[in-house]
Amino acid sequence: MKPGIDYIGVGIGAVIINNQGKIFLSQRGPKARNEKGKWECPGGGLKFGESFAETIIREIKEEFGMDIKIVDELAPFNHLILQEKQHWVALCFVCKHIKGKPKILEPDKCLAIGWFTVKEMEKMPLTIASQYRLKQIKEKFPQQPLIKL
Repeated sequence: MKPGIDYIGVGIGAVIINNQGKIFLSQRGPKARNEKGKWECPGGGLKFGESFAETIIREIKEEFGMDIKIVDELAPFNHLILQEKQHWVALCFVCKHIKGKPKILEPDKCLAIGWFTVKEMEKMPLTIASQYRLKQIKEKFPQQPLIKL
């Protein structure tokens, strides 16, 4: 049985902001479970017995070697990927980059990484969830760049 396909999955994402007010994004690779090739605010699936915060901190460390600190959260939403017949409950934390130079530790799942401004993100091919998160960030934090978080 596969989460998101055979039953509704729980995904937890992170809008990670650095000291320059840029947001960390990753490009989904060929072994990503959906929306391959698109850019996203990274995250992962909730594991049994794990808290939401534990999940996102673990996922970011495992996938990119970074330590993050949760500073806020965004409203959850139903992440429907109709073309792929997937349904996820999507949670998301706003996080500060604490330490660790980001690197791709799961190359099959991730093609590229980088730090981007909100304006740059507006022009990128983002995942459905990241499009929604970008809208939420712009509404919740109208000051740009996002240095003060």
